[in-house]
Amino acid sequence: MGKRYLIDSNIVIKSATVNTFDNKSILFLKTIIDESFNISVISKIELLSKDDLLLSFIETSNVLPLTDEIIEKTIELRRKHKIKIPDAIIAATALVHKFDLISNNVKDFSNIKGLNVIDP
Repeated sequence: MGKRYLIDSNIVIKSATVNTFDNKSILFLKTIIDESFNISVISKIELLSKDDLLLSFIETSNVLPLTDEIIEKTIELRRKHKIKIPDAIIAATALVHKFDLISNNVKDFSNIKGLNVIDP
């Protein structure tokens, strides 16, 4: 098994509504989505709060639930980095599952030790 990825909601929204990715980014994202598409439960909430059209996309995703371990890691990240709760949950989910995070929101995640963030 190769690298595993967690996709941030901003990537899903950008790819579904605004086609601004270059060809290299589109190929990269297509490869990830074709292999396995993982999102945090908070991304599911964010996406469905914006648009019901994303429901079929979410239904094909592996939605990772909040676990006690993710909650504890979220609390640790919030205390240490003062980031927003949704971002802390996403980062904690990626860290706990040892996923690389695919996000356009690199700045908010940049100081989190051990978190590899990829901005396609």
